[in-house]
Amino acid sequence: MELKNLVLKTRSYRRFDEAKRISYDTLKGLVGLARLSASGANRQPLKYLIYNSREDCEKVFPSVVWAAYLKDWDGPAPGERPAGYIVVLGDRTITETFGVDHGIAAQSIMLGATEAGFGGCMIASINRDQLRSMLNIPEKYDILLILALGKPIEEVILEEIRDNDVKYWRDSNGRHHVPKRPLDELIIET
Repeated sequence: MELKNLVLKTRSYRRFDEAKRISYDTLKGLVGLARLSASGANRQPLKYLIYNSREDCEKVFPSVVWAAYLKDWDGPAPGERPAGYIVVLGDRTITETFGVDHGIAAQSIMLGATEAGFGGCMIASINRDQLRSMLNIPEKYDILLILALGKPIEEVILEEIRDNDVKYWRDSNGRHHVPKRPLDELIIET
């Protein structure tokens, strides 16, 4: 797939066909893409937890805060929940700061997921204490991101931003609309 199309197809999906599971090997392969990605000073401080069983996914789900702009939505309903999660951790025994490493790694994972026929959402709004307790994550790891993955069942529509309003929204048919700033607004001429 051409890179532009891959990027266009790699959206933040929040509803999935929960019956379509993701194999552990597929998730491990996605982490392999992150491993090959750039890392500040080549420290490579990121570690990953991989979950794909229904039982483990049910442990992760309550710690995720879904779609802050959708005030009347508490997240995906049963049957629409992720079929896998990758929890991105920062190992403080390697470095105390992680820069943008987790963003680079997460984008590599998401592009790979799209190429493999899946989709997902990078989530930083996490009940970290709850997740740490539920998954027994040692204190030496900072919880940086949760990547929720599955076979998307929602349509995401990109549209031009209006009135400087960046809030995404859903229409009456459940389609997810995401406003994007025009390219000319992003490029500054000096």
